[in-house]
Amino acid sequence: MAENTIDASLLAHMFLTGAQNLDAKKDWINELNVFPVPDGDTGTNMSLTFTNGISEVRKSGSDSLPVVAKTLSRGLLMGARGNSGVILSQIFRGFYQAVKEKEEISVAEFAEALANGSRLAYKAVMRPVEGTILTVIREACEAGTAYAEENPDSEFQPYMHCVCEAADASLQRTPELLPVLKEAHVVDSGGSGLLAVLDGFRAYLDGTPIQEGAVQEVKAEEKNEKASGYRTEYILQLSRQGKLSFKEERFRRQLEQLANKITVIASEDEVRLRVNTMTPGEILLLGQRYGTFSKVQIENIQDDLKPSIIEEAEKPVEEKEYGIIAVAAGDGLAKLFKDYRCDVVVSGGQTMNPSTQDFIDAIAGIHARHIFILPNNSNIIMAAKQAAHVTKDKDIIVIETKSILQGISSCIVFNPDDTPEANKDNMLDAVAHVKSGSVTYAIKDTTVDGNEIHAGDYMSILEHDIIHTDHDAVGAAKYLIDAMCDDDSEIITLIRGKDATEEQCSELEQYIAENYEVDVDVQNGEQPVYSFFIGVE
Repeated sequence: MAENTIDASLLAHMFLTGAQNLDAKKDWINELNVFPVPDGDTGTNMSLTFTNGISEVRKSGSDSLPVVAKTLSRGLLMGARGNSGVILSQIFRGFYQAVKEKEEISVAEFAEALANGSRLAYKAVMRPVEGTILTVIREACEAGTAYAEENPDSEFQPYMHCVCEAADASLQRTPELLPVLKEAHVVDSGGSGLLAVLDGFRAYLDGTPIQEGAVQEVKAEEKNEKASGYRTEYILQLSRQGKLSFKEERFRRQLEQLANKITVIASEDEVRLRVNTMTPGEILLLGQRYGTFSKVQIENIQDDLKPSIIEEAEKPVEEKEYGIIAVAAGDGLAKLFKDYRCDVVVSGGQTMNPSTQDFIDAIAGIHARHIFILPNNSNIIMAAKQAAHVTKDKDIIVIETKSILQGISSCIVFNPDDTPEANKDNMLDAVAHVKSGSVTYAIKDTTVDGNEIHAGDYMSILEHDIIHTDHDAVGAAKYLIDAMCDDDSEIITLIRGKDATEEQCSELEQYIAENYEVDVDVQNGEQPVYSFFIGVE
């Protein structure tokens, strides 16, 4: 495709083909996970992130290049999952910022926009690590910028070939920069996802776009059929302008694109709504155009015990001082966090990282001045911080918890009578004093830190290090307990997963009682993938 400038239509098609290529390769990217645990999800995270951006571009139907770039950027921002997904969103946020108001861009302008994305991605990471997606985008941009300067009249095809070749070469060098990749005989998974996107751009320009797979526009009726994630209800007090602009029929049509089981009761001064939706944040944003909320309620669709605000009007909810959001997978863990004062438990963790939008939806459902977020996983922290950054009307404090045990300890020390600063300090102190361990099984043969690991082995993981393997989950847990406990240990928390039995848990309790003078707190977390979470304080 001989082009030396790009307009909105061409850019949108490049974005779409990039998303399709990423989606097609996501399973292979997942398998590049260094740790042989059954939760490698980089490819899935990046694909879901980019697909959300493409969905927003399609909804906009715009033929303006800045709008296409901005819409993709916003969609990626809200749909970002996992650290690689957040970094991907920052790359295209920087791309949009450089595009500004240009309706057509040249090769040199495209190269500068991509380079700006690289710079923004580096800034988004507190401690950038080379040998990752950051290295791949930087080195690809450096090669692309040099090519554009040397070939000022170049068309896009050869430029994009140069960028992709440089990205691939950079990706192949990642094991030389990160020893853990070299030991596992893999390249960086995030960089592989980025290369898939860039290769998609190149494929479209070459006239060989990737065939559309999972990245397809969802029909409205199919989307509505599946819109069962959250029951979202609110009472909206119409503003003066809202009374003039609100049209119930148009409002219903807009809702039908986002939800099902729609109930709307409109009067001259207020609107009462109840819907089932996968995106409660969008439902709230739709209502905010017309006024202010006097009542908001968002709940898991499976919970049918709470009364409907449509059926029974309540007084406006007084804003409270504090709210807490935690991330966890497993009904037992969700109940445990709610018992420890959490207002919302976002479903997710190792096997499915929640998106920025998931956190924004959770924030919207809490009527509090100060909201603490506990990500409970190192790969979720960036999405939580991104949600905090875009939330302007509430004080959002992200406690960088990297494990379920750190999250639980943070909740235990939280004091609703303390100041936000005091609570933050106490929660961070609790995080620093808990040792976190987990037991799960290996899904492939590999070598990590010099240790040979075989598929089916149970692994004792202390913080982020695999310290032992065993043919038995209980044996792995006993080894982990011995490694974690010392003379100063006072409490052991044992959280049983979905695949562990009561008998195994009882055996571990007895082992602890026979070997350590500590208090033992046993919980049934019902978490997937991990047989046991173990905390020592």
